[in-house]
Amino acid sequence: MPGFERFGDLERKEVNDVLDSGVLMRYGFDGMRNGHWKAKELETELQNAFGVKHAQLVSSGTAAVSVALAAAGVGAGDEVIMPTFTFVASFEAILMLGAIPVLVDIDDSLTLDPKAVETAITAKTKAVMVVQMCGSMGDMTALKSICEAHDLLLVEDACQAIGGTYNGKSLGSIGDLGCFSFDFVKTITCGEGGAVITNNDAYYTNTDHFTDHGHDHDGTDRGAETHPFLGYNFRISELNAAVGLAQVRRLPEFLEVQKRNYTVLRNALSLIEGLTFRKVPSGGEESYAFLNFFLPDLETARQTTKEFKSNGIDVCFHYYDNNWHYVRKWQHLTEQKSLYPLSAEVKAGLAQLQHKTFEQSNHFIGRNISCLIKMSWTPEALENRATKMAQIVKSILG
Repeated sequence: MPGFERFGDLERKEVNDVLDSGVLMRYGFDGMRNGHWKAKELETELQNAFGVKHAQLVSSGTAAVSVALAAAGVGAGDEVIMPTFTFVASFEAILMLGAIPVLVDIDDSLTLDPKAVETAITAKTKAVMVVQMCGSMGDMTALKSICEAHDLLLVEDACQAIGGTYNGKSLGSIGDLGCFSFDFVKTITCGEGGAVITNNDAYYTNTDHFTDHGHDHDGTDRGAETHPFLGYNFRISELNAAVGLAQVRRLPEFLEVQKRNYTVLRNALSLIEGLTFRKVPSGGEESYAFLNFFLPDLETARQTTKEFKSNGIDVCFHYYDNNWHYVRKWQHLTEQKSLYPLSAEVKAGLAQLQHKTFEQSNHFIGRNISCLIKMSWTPEALENRATKMAQIVKSILG
């Protein structure tokens, strides 16, 4: 991760097909295309890669989450349970629908704690959104059982974990709907883009229509299409889809490189007393997009991060002090700083964040360091990084 490190002839070929036809939009202009339908091809490749019936491309991972929730009927006043550790897009996508994000603690998997989820369920809860941060998953069996017992939707945000699996199933394909991001720094990229996958026919039809102003896409002249319901524009372009088409075909190659590089770093750290690794549930396999480990306490993690940076060890993150990914720095959410008026229901739902603490999440995020696994490292650079990281951690832990 990220896929842009591996741009090459395959990506250029797919993009040139689009440029040669001159048709940049995914719909219409049939006679000009020279048979090229990159978005449709990419959707088929995603279906095959992840073993699902349907895939719908969208303009971003954020759009994917909003579209997935909307397609399943989540809207004004509904509560969506989500983790304290994610990207800000998670609550943005929920709020866009007039729904209420309900934040709950994570556990040592760095994803939703099933016990915290169950405690947070109310009569207004409509969905649980599990975010598979930094390449891995939580206890999907427990989370799915909770959702089934309470008749709730299970939506997977697998934007950072494409290629990971749980009990042999691809992440994103386990819940009712799964979401991917193909932005510039994901394992496979379209530059900007995303996708929703599902096995539910009705949800797929809703995503297909909703992402294109409610068009029914009945196969006749585009100007004659009807609008069964309201929609928005979350379309992806053929240029973006062309890049993604080449990249998804290379996903096994990318995952192999990530696993190899991850393994070198993990082996270098594995015998250090006082360092432990994130929990990966039984039956789960990471995408190996990040290496996540815990140190004894917050100050040790801060000191280690500082030493990594001063010694040229980049892309290692201590999310406790991060503005984008952890609840502690989401003042724009807790203080309800919105350009448009929030509904009274949303304001009331968010009010708890002004005084609620998440000590369990702090315990795990405060001690965690998350290292991005790059695919562009040479063997020599990787070994040097592994040696330096181990030396720094050993010196700090004494």
